[in-house]
Parts: sequence; structure tokens; C-alpha cells
Amino acid sequence: MTEHILVPIDESDPSSDAMQFAIEHHPEATITAIHVVDPGEAFAGTSIEGAASRQDVLESQERHAEKLLEDVREKGESEGVTIETDTVVGNVSRSIIEYIEEHDIDHVVIGSHGRTGASRILLGSVAESVTRRSPVPVTVVR
Repeated sequence: MTEHILVPIDESDPSSDAMQFAIEHHPEATITAIHVVDPGEAFAGTSIEGAASRQDVLESQERHAEKLLEDVREKGESEGVTIETDTVVGNVSRSIIEYIEEHDIDHVVIGSHGRTGASRILLGSVAESVTRRSPVPVTVVR
């Protein structure tokens, strides 16, 4: 029986679908939603002149993550489910794997954009990387 499910969250429809799947299929499990703030992505638009504001950019991304996770908690409450939340800073795939290993997670439900071909190669796939490297079962929702 699944006891603790991790659902990585971003602003995409697939991540919302993954959360809905977790709520519907594992109502008795502890569900934790995490959002990973990737400094590489957060600073991608920051110029050298803006280097002094990098901390501001990161703090802004973390505030945005908290709002996103607050919405997830409210969604859970409306479904009668308590959802734990956390924000992690780091590489997205690597941070998800580390979180699994450090928090006694026994199942992951993750959304996928379903990209194929060149777009998958160029953009990569967090869901694919997590699925390959996860020490626990992973359900990919598309």
C-alpha cells in the first residue's frame, strides 16, 4: 500500500493532472507537493549588470513557489485531502530524486508534457529523468 506520495508541481496542466490523479487514486496516502526553483532558470534572464539582484530574483521565485503551493493546498482542502508542501532550490530532476531519498517517499506521481522527437531531445524531460533514476515506483500522468 502506498503511504507517502510525492507530486512535483509547476504551473503546467500535466502537473495539475498528476495532483488530481494522486488525490483520486490514493486518498488515504500522505501527499506531498514540491516545487523546485532552479537557479539556472531563475537567473537565465539576469544580465551581468543585474548580478547584484540575483538574490532578489531567487527570493521572487521562492515567493511565487509558495503561492503555487498554497493553491495546491487549497485544492486539496476542497477535495477533503490535506496536502503537505515544500519548496526546494536546485536542479529539478536531481532535487526530486534527493527529496525522494531523504523523505521516506514510496511513490511518485509526476506530470509529463508528452513531448516526442526533437523537442524531447532539446528540452529534456524531467518526468523521464525521474522515472529512470527514482528508487521508488513512478506514475507518469499525461
